[in-house]
Amino acid sequence: MCPRNCTVKRRFDRGYCLSGNTIKAARASLHFWEEPCLSGEKGSGAVFFSGCSLGCVYCQNESIASGKGRGGAERKEPEGFEITEERLKEIFLNLRKQGAENINLVTGTHYLPQIAGVIRSVKQEGFDLPFIWNSSGYEKAEAVRCLDGLIDIYLPDFKYMDPETAGRYSNARDYPESAKEALKEMVRQCPSCEFDGRGMMKRGVIVRHLVLPGQVRNAKRVLEYLYETFGDSIYISIMSQYTPMPRIGEKYPELARRVTKREYERVADHALRLGITNAFLQEREVAEESFIPAFDGTGIM
Repeated sequence: MCPRNCTVKRRFDRGYCLSGNTIKAARASLHFWEEPCLSGEKGSGAVFFSGCSLGCVYCQNESIASGKGRGGAERKEPEGFEITEERLKEIFLNLRKQGAENINLVTGTHYLPQIAGVIRSVKQEGFDLPFIWNSSGYEKAEAVRCLDGLIDIYLPDFKYMDPETAGRYSNARDYPESAKEALKEMVRQCPSCEFDGRGMMKRGVIVRHLVLPGQVRNAKRVLEYLYETFGDSIYISIMSQYTPMPRIGEKYPELARRVTKREYERVADHALRLGITNAFLQEREVAEESFIPAFDGTGIM
């Protein structure tokens, strides 16, 4: 299902993503901290799934993604609650009742077949909100093709251009190539960005890049690749919100600080020099732990 190719039969065991064969999720609620064209005034209907096939050492959602447990450390159970596909369908409907602008599927790659089935079902019944595929970007293009016609907006990360950095921080030296192929498939499905009269995105691709401390060169290379390859057919979200999690400095001292104003400005200025206009920038003040939601089962059970 993902580039890990761990070959685990999840009916009987857990994969690298620490997920079994049943959907597990930790929160479903209106979320107001996405890009403006996604959150709007009413909020994005975010469903946070448990587990992750990437597992970055700096993960801000580590309690549900289980970013710890990689590299030989003890694996732990991701927080969250097991739910049926029928319950997931109810969650979509409840979010629509709450006024959600869209349904925002956060890190659902490892449950793709189940999620795709539920989306197909609700769309056949006339469900009219856009579906967002919010992912790490570490996907198989073959898997993304299974979402053709189901996902309206792709919101992937593009974290690394350097295999060494990808290996150190995400144990995935193949991240750059996997993300490139997956993104090409996403853009094939959504080749242009469409907005309604309120400026809300209805279809398209927004690629996020989280600027990491000391990684200005990597960030510049990511922007160069994205703009040279896709031009103005996508939007690029340049994020400053990196927040060092507790104990990160024990093994990765270079990540035990926030991105400086100067570092972020260098990346933003490079985007301008490249000619990028379809972009979102962030104020540094958003780099606060308070922006990490409580994964307490809200909206799930």
